[in-house]
Amino acid sequence: MISVEGLSVAFGVKPLFQNASFVINERDRIALVGRNGAGKSTLLRVLCGQQAASAGVVAVSGDTTVGYLPQVMRLTDDTTVAEEARKAFAGTQQLRVRLADMERALAERTDYESEEYLALVERFTQEHEHYLLLGGDHEAAALERTLAGLGFSRDDLQRPTREFSGGWRMRIELAKILLQRPDVLLLDEPTNHLDIESIQWLEGFLAQSAKAVVLVSHDRAFVNRVTNRTLEISCGRVVDYKVRYDEYVKLRAERREQQLRAWENQQREMADMRDFINRFRYQATKAVQVQQKIKQLERMVPIEIDEVERTALRLRFPLCLRSGDYPVVCDEVGKAYGEHRVFSHVNLTIKRGEKVAFVGRNGEGKSTLVKCIMGEIPFDGRLTVGHQVQIGYFAQNQAQLLDEELTVFETIDRVARGDVRLRINDILGAFMFGGEASEKKVKVLSGGERSRLAMIKLLLEPVNLLILDEPTNHLDMASKDVLKEAIRSFDGTAIIVSHDRDFLDGLVTKVYAFGGGQVREHLGGIYDYLSFFQREEQEREMSERGAAAASEKQDSLPASPEKQSYAERKEQQKQVRKAEKAVKECEAAIEKMEARIRELDSLLCQPDHAADMVLITEYTDIKKALDEENDRWLLLSERLEEAGAMLPK
Repeated sequence: MISVEGLSVAFGVKPLFQNASFVINERDRIALVGRNGAGKSTLLRVLCGQQAASAGVVAVSGDTTVGYLPQVMRLTDDTTVAEEARKAFAGTQQLRVRLADMERALAERTDYESEEYLALVERFTQEHEHYLLLGGDHEAAALERTLAGLGFSRDDLQRPTREFSGGWRMRIELAKILLQRPDVLLLDEPTNHLDIESIQWLEGFLAQSAKAVVLVSHDRAFVNRVTNRTLEISCGRVVDYKVRYDEYVKLRAERREQQLRAWENQQREMADMRDFINRFRYQATKAVQVQQKIKQLERMVPIEIDEVERTALRLRFPLCLRSGDYPVVCDEVGKAYGEHRVFSHVNLTIKRGEKVAFVGRNGEGKSTLVKCIMGEIPFDGRLTVGHQVQIGYFAQNQAQLLDEELTVFETIDRVARGDVRLRINDILGAFMFGGEASEKKVKVLSGGERSRLAMIKLLLEPVNLLILDEPTNHLDMASKDVLKEAIRSFDGTAIIVSHDRDFLDGLVTKVYAFGGGQVREHLGGIYDYLSFFQREEQEREMSERGAAAASEKQDSLPASPEKQSYAERKEQQKQVRKAEKAVKECEAAIEKMEARIRELDSLLCQPDHAADMVLITEYTDIKKALDEENDRWLLLSERLEEAGAMLPK
């Protein structure tokens, strides 16, 4: 679909990367990884044609279409949500007009045997097939389904886009790109503005509906669920690992070990050469050998070692006074803005030492409750912050409170105490401020850089209650690991508002779910909660379908079996036999699919087949079909039971 050959991009003297060659094929799900500044976003812009390369070729085959979602884009505010999303169908609408013109021409012409008429028929057939492939007859349903998946309610569709925050408007842009159904999707941090439910929906969409995907993301769980191949930009090269991210991490560690051994061997060899040159430089009998060694030394290309992972760095929060047993207690807490009630009757108790997560769709009140705890806004009910609680609070606006005239290093040097001052450069490097970046003044930093600096500052302050509102938004995977380990070893209490499942996994032991004006407590980790939530959603959907089916069936069934005529009873028995047959056929289909899934599980556990996309695609398709068949079996069983109940005993 896209072929890249000898690609190089340079800004100034030093290239970002050079001589990169790879191919993007259909069904590829590629994670583009590398340290911040390595050139990931630049490579995406080159692939979509928005930026020129210094050298090399990007060849897009045939009529392949490319959709690109940048991290930041200009957003318009002059339409409703539905109208803005409907712009995605501009190409389909033009195609619809062309088809209507061709259909009209075919109806008017009578030269049925001419080459021109046959060519018109052929062109109409091809374009009509393309129109159907794009879902031209189902645009409204696709639009609603996609916007709902990304978190918009039906009422939101007619609201002006200017009423939404930048994050929500980025969701509209993502929806437009997905609705265009391009052959290759290029996504730069697509989960930055999504909540957990929307991320899970996007995972399913990319797995089932996208032809090829190249994405940049620091959400490890998302990357592992979506991708099957990893392109790494490191040391100015693009290295292709044809495995998913977790496997890539293992292979990369092995690769770096090999590089390190080769580098050590080369250093020893170079040291031996220099030693020989210095020892025999002035001996005439060794002049030829000395010159050979000098030339050999000059020709040697130094072996480069991939950038060092920073996960080995360990940070611990400074010691602080012990807080009371219950740092936060909410008793019937509620909050409303005018007629809009965000939540009500919130009752929760957070004990000392607990690490808890606040999760839920954006706008359901997570940050609002945090502001209530911080005393920033008024609220209903009673909220108690415990004895000797010292709060360390991280929110997006914390970055605006930094002294703009200080450098990055000076900002951290002023809060560091004791031995930590000896490790400031290591800490800054762990959060992507290595080298010259530590000498930048705060006033020249981007919003993301300021947020990272505010996070480092917080990590070095003595607190016993951490409240972190989306702390991972501007961190790479290695930096998130450093932060996660610091919080895990933190002796105090932590409240974490986050949509990053991998970050929360193994860190929190309690989840507070926000939704529908309520806050519900769930004991256990983030995946325990997500499993519960998915079961609850499935049960609710099945209950609704079952109730609708029962109501429909009840309308068609006789009111009393005693009053049935012979013909009616025969018809009822026929319906029961028909229902029994349908249930048995459904059970047989389920048994067959479950057997095939067991076979695929066994195959995919073998190293040779772990990345086999044919098997993975078959596995995904069968799992989806099995879920649908199980739902169908439940519905058929209910109908059989209802029909049987109407027979005379």
